[in-house]
This record gives sequence, structure tokens and C-alpha cells, in this order.
Amino acid sequence: MNFINELVHNTVFMAAVTGWFVAQVLKTIIDTCINKNFSPERLTGSGGMPSSHSATVCALATSTGILYGGGSFQFAVSAILAIIVMYDARGVRRETGLQAQVINEMITFFQNMGKPLSYEEKLKEFIGHTPLQVLIGAILGIAIGTCYCLFLG
Repeated sequence: MNFINELVHNTVFMAAVTGWFVAQVLKTIIDTCINKNFSPERLTGSGGMPSSHSATVCALATSTGILYGGGSFQFAVSAILAIIVMYDARGVRRETGLQAQVINEMITFFQNMGKPLSYEEKLKEFIGHTPLQVLIGAILGIAIGTCYCLFLG
């Protein structure tokens, strides 16, 4: 029970969790407004605006920097982690999503031609992020990390 209590009162951890949560809720609201229907998968799914990965790691790095200073090893680790996660979300995971989109179009094309395919389920296309989605997620995470440390921590 002490572990849970310490975790809930850990400013860095709670800033990161709050960054993820706020980004996921915003992502769901934006998706609902654009598509005119509510998709519960957006509450936990990856991809979309803003990047919850970026918001999480930027809230983590920001709160760590505020609490431990820019010269601390804690900040160095969290900042490098943030850079890697955002690079991956924008690069590798985005490319994977684009490839999934092309494969899904090919599957649909062949199915419409009456060709039997063994793959029955569409591949997930919302995997990565555009640079803008990563940037907005990063700004959101920095703001949440700052607010959490200054006002809630």
C-alpha cells in the first residue's frame, strides 16, 4: 500500500500520466468532431492528434527538469527518452501506418476481384504521427509538466 501511495504522490510520474490522459481525451474529442461519431478505441489507441506519446514523455522530461535541474542525470535520461520516443512516433511508426494503409487497399482490391485471401482483419493504420501531431503533443506535455510541478506537485 505504501508503494501505491508513493506513486500517486510522485510528481514526475503523475505529470507523465496526466500528459497521456489529457492527450488521449483531446484525441478522442478531436476524432469525434472530425468523424461525427464516437470511437471508444481512440481513448487508448495510438496515432492521431495530439500525440499522447509526445505529451507523456515531454511532461516526464519537463517535470524532471523542473524538479531536478537541467544538469541532473534524471533529466538527461528523460530528455533522451523523449527524443527517441518522438522520433519513433514521427518516423518508424508513421511509416508502418502508411504501409498498413497500402496493404489494406491491396487486400480490398483483391477481395473485390474475387480472389480469396487468408488475412481476414484489416491492419491498424493509426500507428504513428505526423510532425504536427508530435509537435502539438510535445507542447501539451511541456505545459502539463510545468503546470503539474508549479501548481499541483
